Amino acid sequence: MPLIPTLLPAVFDADQRYSADLHMHSTASDGALTPTELVALCAERGLTHMALTDHDTMDGIDEAGQAAQQAGICLVPGCELSTRWQGINIHVVALMPGGLQGRLVEGLEQQRLARIQRAEVIAERLEKVGLTNALEKAREQAGSDRPLGRPDFARALVAEGVVADWATAFKRYLGSGKKGDVKAHWPEISEVVEWVVASGGVAVIAHPLRYGLTRRKRGLLMDTFQAAGGDAAELVSGQQNPDVTRDLARQMVERGLYASLGSDFHFPGSHAAPGSMSMVPRTAAPPIWQHPRLSHLRDAPAGPLAAASAMV
Repeated sequence: MPLIPTLLPAVFDADQRYSADLHMHSTASDGALTPTELVALCAERGLTHMALTDHDTMDGIDEAGQAAQQAGICLVPGCELSTRWQGINIHVVALMPGGLQGRLVEGLEQQRLARIQRAEVIAERLEKVGLTNALEKAREQAGSDRPLGRPDFARALVAEGVVADWATAFKRYLGSGKKGDVKAHWPEISEVVEWVVASGGVAVIAHPLRYGLTRRKRGLLMDTFQAAGGDAAELVSGQQNPDVTRDLARQMVERGLYASLGSDFHFPGSHAAPGSMSMVPRTAAPPIWQHPRLSHLRDAPAGPLAAASAMV
């Protein structure tokens, strides 16, 4: 594996890996590590820049910021927002250099309530396939009072012996199109992008290769996203086929989208680890940290990234 460059590049002019991971999760949503533990693991793995992007919440940012300050890592506050587009569940990463503010405050409260309602529907559906007291058992797996997500129900299905493992839980009951895949409560993608941009953030299409879209339909998603004010997409998310990644890069270059990268890390022992992802290809798509609202990221000191006043 090539050495990870310690400086973030102004352009992606070679196939390389970098010391930045801008998509990760903690116990503030469905990750296995606390924000402090996640930052420590990032430092251990040699990252210099990271973003905490828990699902529909920024509750872990303060803790992560304190840990990043001590670990010598630059932290970008963020979250991963659930949205709908043409009936498909699409995720948008919000990178928020100024922290939680503006319209996103009300937006996250709306998302919190949507998650609560969604969990109730998921529980009702899973009880019909054998998971009795599904809501209570998912809550036990979560170990906190945060809104429940599908991974909590997956762990409950495994714990109760309904399925053998996590992968089977999603394959049979929680994956796309299955009984536990409830989308109806999420707002449209254009609305969510507007929350992010109006609040001083940068909106990023999360893992655009994971939605099972044709190339044409992925282009239409990008067009809708961009028309709403979105500026970026994750060029690399975890492990990807290099040829497909290069084709995605071409679609992004055609639209002038910035390129972000992240592992989508949730828990140790999985296929992903902080900073673990395919190489970023040589491409004319500009790195996300060249975006005007994030351009100070390259040289930012350790700790939470503060928005430059002229950028928000």
